[in-house]
Amino acid sequence: MKAMYINAPGEVEIRDVEMPVRKKGEVLLKILYGGICGSDNGSYRGTFAYFDYPRIPGHEFSAEVMEADEDNEYGIRPGMIVTCNPYFNCGHCYSCLHGFVNACMDNQTMGCQRDGAFQEYITMPIERVYDGKGMDPKVLAAIEPFCISYHGVSHANVQKGDKVLVVGAGTIGVLAAIAAKEKGAVVYISDVSAGKLEMAMDFGVDGTVLNDSAEHFEKQVNELTDGNGFDVTIEAVGLPSTFQNCIDACCFGGRMVLIGVGKKNLDFNFTLIQKKELNVYGSRNALKKDFLELIDLVNAKKAPLEKIITNIYPFDEGPKAFDDFAHNPGDMLKVLLDFSHISK
Repeated sequence: MKAMYINAPGEVEIRDVEMPVRKKGEVLLKILYGGICGSDNGSYRGTFAYFDYPRIPGHEFSAEVMEADEDNEYGIRPGMIVTCNPYFNCGHCYSCLHGFVNACMDNQTMGCQRDGAFQEYITMPIERVYDGKGMDPKVLAAIEPFCISYHGVSHANVQKGDKVLVVGAGTIGVLAAIAAKEKGAVVYISDVSAGKLEMAMDFGVDGTVLNDSAEHFEKQVNELTDGNGFDVTIEAVGLPSTFQNCIDACCFGGRMVLIGVGKKNLDFNFTLIQKKELNVYGSRNALKKDFLELIDLVNAKKAPLEKIITNIYPFDEGPKAFDDFAHNPGDMLKVLLDFSHISK
């Protein structure tokens, strides 16, 4: 079968590899669609913190069940269209034993610390496989990034009526804005790209903040909040400057959540956290309940997840998809690979 590798920054290759063999307790899956996320893009550019080369990328996907144990307790059977939880936890570290399986001390996310889903077939532990309940497989492939955003918004305890600022109008940022809106918040989104902000308006945000300079950013925040700052700020980029934006834009007693992942350090006046009595949270991965809740939410037409998909490439054009996304991030949100187009 075919599999896609990132061999080194800027180098994507499609190779012939052996078919996986299913074991008891596993499911054999035929991949239908796979999403290139910001971390995959970072792996391609050499900026992502959790990636080793060479590696098969991909952790957001939909698939058809080809083989499964008969009469399994999860009700998974051949022919189902499913998605999966790609964050493998060890089960015995301090975090796992305390229920924080998404923040396992030895976490291995598919496509990052272990090979991912950008191959024709994969096997998965059956307990990680979730029925899409009839969802379009293209949309189902975008459930995982929605879970990342939804988990962060939930972690920040976003409430009805909160004023929320999402910094970063990429896929995760836009999905965080959608999740915050679903919880009844008044949501603004910020980015350096006017084009991305224009796209974000299509998802029902209440307004935008163009982050073209520190002075202009501060001026807009003050105007929108009467000088008070936002109740919740959500960092969805992974840069020192955007982390600082979120600290600065948060109100006294507010909540700030970091979803973005980066490699760089930030030198800042940390006493501002004490002065404002800020609640600063990290948000990593997602939980099974996030997947199950969002599958139901999207199927109930309460979140316009299908609008996040802006580009679909045949699997054979995967190298071009990575290159295009790396060089045109302002024009793309969710980029999918269609696995029905594979040359034999």
